[in-house]
Amino acid sequence: MRYDKSFFDLQLRFAARAAQLGGVPFEQALLDRTNLYVRLVGDRRFDARHPLWMTYLEGLRRSADASDWTWRFYLQRPDRAQPPEVVATFGCFCYALSGDAHRVKLHFHHAQRDGRSPLSAAYAPQRIRELRLLVEDVAARLGADARIAGLSWLYHLPAYRRLFPTAYVENARAVEGKFRNMPLWGQLIDFRGGLKPQRVEVFEQRLVALDDVTQLGSCFPLQPLAVEAPLDVFARFYRQHDIDRSDR
Repeated sequence: MRYDKSFFDLQLRFAARAAQLGGVPFEQALLDRTNLYVRLVGDRRFDARHPLWMTYLEGLRRSADASDWTWRFYLQRPDRAQPPEVVATFGCFCYALSGDAHRVKLHFHHAQRDGRSPLSAAYAPQRIRELRLLVEDVAARLGADARIAGLSWLYHLPAYRRLFPTAYVENARAVEGKFRNMPLWGQLIDFRGGLKPQRVEVFEQRLVALDDVTQLGSCFPLQPLAVEAPLDVFARFYRQHDIDRSDR
């Protein structure tokens, strides 16, 4: 999915305010407080000396229009729907290995090509099938003692939560400070890559009123939620779901 120019403009404004409140250079705020590094470089190492990042910053210093330069630089980059460390993909879901050999990280991305929301009720059975296949793949690769973990603002949404076993989502905990990541920024854009006007209005009002850099996270209406459960919890849930559907 290609993101709209307005999404980058919003992050530039956020970085400028963060730099002002925190007394740090604007370029440092871009690295630490926005998702721009991921979008422009493509990895999650956040290496301030990465050649691509340095090229972007050099162009930014020369440009009279930070918005225009950022947008043009982004358009030259390949469209990466998934993190580079992804192991396998099933429709809108994929997973990556974490530092723990028996723990995987679940990711969601918009892979629906008909212009409709991938979380609409009509697509719930398809999303559940994708997750069942993903769980089976994790079991085949890592064994039955594996665990699945997720981090996203989407766990606030009933339409997303219904795709998962209760034991996975019921102990969700908020995680603050994820300014570099889409689990935080994703709540401000729709499934087409444009901004959500009402949510962004709240965000911008809070940003203008903010006078404490330690409260930057409060600009976002939602904080990402961290969730985790053993693989067998998922296997039982999707197996039962298949049984329930066959009885209808």
